[in-house]
Order: sequence, then structure tokens, then C-alpha cells
Amino acid sequence: MRQAASQLAPAERLRVAVHAADVTRRSALSRVVAEAGHVVVGVEDAADVVLADGGLPPGETRPAVTLGGADRDLSGVLSRDAGANQIDAAIRAVAAGLIVRLPEATEGGFAAIGETDGHALLTPRELEVLGALAEGLTNKAIARRLNISLHTVKFHIESLFRKLGARTRTEAVAKASERRRYETINL
Repeated sequence: MRQAASQLAPAERLRVAVHAADVTRRSALSRVVAEAGHVVVGVEDAADVVLADGGLPPGETRPAVTLGGADRDLSGVLSRDAGANQIDAAIRAVAAGLIVRLPEATEGGFAAIGETDGHALLTPRELEVLGALAEGLTNKAIARRLNISLHTVKFHIESLFRKLGARTRTEAVAKASERRRYETINL
């Protein structure tokens, strides 16, 4: 059962600096943060996360959640009309080192990398990972087989997805197979 925000353990309370040019908006966002059980601190104070309406103050380097921001390099980006639960979840996620994006920003999957000859070349390691994907191996099994870290496996899979324009493991294997057949026939 989920605890009410006011019953959170002290270890779960975060220090959140709220940045908004409009005083009314800053007050409303501060109230949302406080009602979620966090401590609102000044922008210049020590904070675990910055919650900003729009853009961040210049030079801000702390983990941040922006509402209505467009900077893709930020830890967290939500729509300007995000609800209290979304804001709380984003603050907690960013404080834990995760990246938060708008749902519509991720719906398209990985975009294929444009190449002058129509396709991207796969590295030898990506080919090994692709072969393991074709065998149905899990990321952990691939890491063991290739003697690489789980993080490195995930990196190679994401790279394969981008290069092949795929959204799933199955689609990546199918597209690579189709590409191999096309390249073999047209040599």
C-alpha cells in the first residue's frame, strides 16, 4: 500500500529548489512539492533536485525537472501542465539518477542514423550482439558470452536499434536479416 505523502520516512524527503519567474507559479509549485512530502529550499540553497518552470537558471548543474522546457540534455522534462503525481515521480526519479521524458518524446523509438550510402555499418561487436539477439539470449547471457558488462550490452543494443531503425529486438534481427539478404543479392 502506498503511504500518504505526509507519512513519508525522513530518508525519502528530498530538498527541492523551485525556480519560476512568476511568483504565483513559484508559490503553486512550492505547494505541490511540500504536499508531496519534500522540503522546499531556496534556489541558492543546497538542494537534491531543482524544479523549474520553463528554463533553468544560467549555470545550474544540479539534477533538474523542467516543466515545459525543451532542453533535451536535462535530467527531467515534463509538460507545463503536469500533475502533482507526475511532478513528484519525476523529482524522485531524477534524484535517483534516472532520466524523465515526456511520453510523446519516446513514442517513435530510436531514429535511424542517416548515412550517405543509405545504411550504417555495424561494428564487429554489434554483429556479435546481433547474433546473440537472433539466438534469443537475454542481456545477461550476452554479457557472459562476450565477457562484457550488462551496461555495455545495453549500449550495443541501443546502437543497433538506432542504426537499423528498429524498436524491438525482434525487429532489429528481422531488419538486419533483410538488409543482409539485400546486400548479398546486390553485390
